[in-house]
Amino acid sequence: MKTIIINSFLLSFVIPGYLFSQCKLEIEVTGLHNNFGPVLMELYTETHILVKHEKGQIKNDTCLIIFKGLNPAKYAIRYFHDENMNYKLDTNWAGIPIEGYGFSNNILGKFGPPAFEKWIFELKENTKLRLKIKYQ
Repeated sequence: MKTIIINSFLLSFVIPGYLFSQCKLEIEVTGLHNNFGPVLMELYTETHILVKHEKGQIKNDTCLIIFKGLNPAKYAIRYFHDENMNYKLDTNWAGIPIEGYGFSNNILGKFGPPAFEKWIFELKENTKLRLKIKYQ
């Protein structure tokens, strides 16, 4: 009888609390060339669905962006330094970014962006990530 009561308690309160707990994800972007313009960041699910986007101000060549209220799950991030504040990643005539950019896991591609699967990371609890921006 005690086993049934304990199992019922776990199923009713503990497990749903874990499944629906909210996490905070702090992302610190370092290596920015200057303090002009914001860092624009997008957070995706592991199935490449946009969940949230944020804009962070730069101070001392570093930017901190916080996503609150996230469920534990697998996510992916991409971001760029919008130095001229036109809300798009500017590229040269060959399509190579002229503004800083990056992806979660600090992964970079060789000829174009890295495969989406390489951006994915697992969020289990409140977490702080440190990402280093890439400039060409």
